[in-house]
Amino acid sequence: MLSKISGKTLHTPLIAIFASGAGSNAKKIIEHFEDKKDVGKVALIVCNKPGAGVLDIAKTHGIETLLIQKELFFTTNTYIKLLQAKGIDFIVLAGFLWKVPSSLIKAYPNKIINIHPALLPKFGGKGMYGHFVHEAVIAAGEKESGITIHYVDELYDHGNIIAQEICTIDENDTADSLAKKIHLLEHMHYSKVIEGIVAELNG
Repeated sequence: MLSKISGKTLHTPLIAIFASGAGSNAKKIIEHFEDKKDVGKVALIVCNKPGAGVLDIAKTHGIETLLIQKELFFTTNTYIKLLQAKGIDFIVLAGFLWKVPSSLIKAYPNKIINIHPALLPKFGGKGMYGHFVHEAVIAAGEKESGITIHYVDELYDHGNIIAQEICTIDENDTADSLAKKIHLLEHMHYSKVIEGIVAELNG
């Protein structure tokens, strides 16, 4: 996708969102970039679960979808070639539960980001996602939690941190009530951080 600013033709970065579930974060990102078409465009939703809600969201917004298979994802470059053929410039993980293979990370260096529902480096790693994170945070008696937006590397929840946002935990908070606070932070901040990073791709 091309746009012109002061007579200069710029390539509008194309974004692929990888998601596994209902897609609430994906929905917010899609809606955000519908009003920021000069900055970036969500061009593809990649999903590993047939019937996931995010696929319906993509259909509603007229966005192409790609349902991926585990063996091909982890053992071949099939999907990397497909992403490149579609001109994808940037990858956003939004509730995507598979570990990203090193081949994809190498193909998109510093162009894959993730959001984690806790303040890394605490409460990260394999198996720490969704409700499991909030339960662990509550069980540990933490006074605050939040979100971490970070670049993706070969380890779970390990890449360089881009941004963190914090919420307080009240003494009567449960994993469910904490999850609602975290979702609010995700919806408020993730799209804006993505916009800032993607804008830099055009210099």
